[in-house]
Amino acid sequence: MAATIITTEDLKAFKEELLQEFKSLMLEHTHPQTKNWLRSSDVLKRLEISYGTLQGLRNKNIIPSYKVEGILFYDAEEIDKIILENKVGFTEGTV
Repeated sequence: MAATIITTEDLKAFKEELLQEFKSLMLEHTHPQTKNWLRSSDVLKRLEISYGTLQGLRNKNIIPSYKVEGILFYDAEEIDKIILENKVGFTEGTV
């Protein structure tokens, strides 16, 4: 079995990494992220689509929604993520 030598620099680097991890965990648990909820009208404006298009995207499970007392809500982060995941590349010769 080979021996591994750990230097003081290795320990300092490990300490910094560990402290950073603790800081991020503490921030996450002491200041939880608040969700930015959008209503259907907000999503329509944000995406510049019609209500029928939004309904179709919901029905196809492309855009997740949450229903509370008959009102549909959408997570703004999820909407942004969907847009970024469906990026279309530029094709030369198109306008």
